[in-house]
Amino acid sequence: MFDSFDIGKSIEGIWNKMAGWLDSIILNLPNFILATLVFIIFVFVAKYIGKGFNNIFLRRGVQHSIRQISVKIIKVIVIAIGFFIALELLNLDKMLTTILGAAGVVGLAIGLALQGTLNNTFSGIILSFLPEIQIHDWVETNGYAGEVLEVNLRNIIIKESDNNHVVIPNSMIVEDTFKNFSRTARSRVFVNVGVGYESDLEKVEKITTDVIKNLFDQQGEEEVEFAYTEFGDSSINFVVRFWTDVSRQKDILMAKHKAILGIKKAYNEHDINIPFPIRTLDFGKNKFRSERLEIVTKKEDDE
Repeated sequence: MFDSFDIGKSIEGIWNKMAGWLDSIILNLPNFILATLVFIIFVFVAKYIGKGFNNIFLRRGVQHSIRQISVKIIKVIVIAIGFFIALELLNLDKMLTTILGAAGVVGLAIGLALQGTLNNTFSGIILSFLPEIQIHDWVETNGYAGEVLEVNLRNIIIKESDNNHVVIPNSMIVEDTFKNFSRTARSRVFVNVGVGYESDLEKVEKITTDVIKNLFDQQGEEEVEFAYTEFGDSSINFVVRFWTDVSRQKDILMAKHKAILGIKKAYNEHDINIPFPIRTLDFGKNKFRSERLEIVTKKEDDE
């Protein structure tokens, strides 16, 4: 078997094959250079087109998150077009089907391995185009409340009132409820108060509503609402509801603060009592005294 093997012919075949490859490379070198230049040009074009669209979005007041994602998508599309043109110049367009098929299999495997990350990514795209949540809005979600600083493809970043930043995955925002204080210019505020049982309830109602009306301007069909709610342990309790300008949670807090100061001052002027719970502790004082007298009497008898 080894006698029939001709090393010279084998080497000659290898050289012929390499020569054919070299000829192919030389023949396709201009196409390769042109394809490379085209791809590089499209990369630069994508960069400048992205800047152009970013400026357009800025002038139209598009929020940062939408602007960021839209510019990235535009860049990817332009670069992909340049890539396909480069393949066409290299006569590799037939190979594109094979590449896309392989990419589909690889993409499926990566998608299964990164389900959580992809979920956050798609949730970030959804949040970016939602008008209900934008940069600088004050939101409350997942037990946190603060100003929205950033919405990206992975998470949302909010700054709480204590100046700490909270990073929340996008999927948690999309799948859970959230309250946006900045989407409505006006909000209703609730203040709960209690007055003593000896109070004139009609007088209390009039004084309280007058105070709130003077402090907070009610617009349109808005009105101050007053209602007694229960007979408490030491007071008759009521709630007063009114409308005020609100853009963040702090506005509600300060409105309550202002209302409580005004109500307390008016109650002091009209001698209206705001009682606090009183608890009487019985230590059996009389029993202790009788036992002490009994001991003293017994001692005197012994003497």
